[in-house]
Amino acid sequence: METEIKNILEEEIKPMLKMHLGSLDFVDFKDGVVSVRFQGTCKGCPLSNLTLKAGIESILKEKVKGVERVEAVE
Repeated sequence: METEIKNILEEEIKPMLKMHLGSLDFVDFKDGVVSVRFQGTCKGCPLSNLTLKAGIESILKEKVKGVERVEAVE
């Protein structure tokens, strides 16, 4: 499941973030929670929470059974 999450992050999510000079790193997947760390312009961006919940979390929950939540960590 972790490999599937990483593939979606690499192939679908990172290209979208790159358009805004941002990125993210996969940190962990445990108990249904995916942890990511924002990089570049995404780090500290006021819209990063919207990107996290409406974008990244929505995509992962739809495509990977078992993902319940996505959280950003420092």
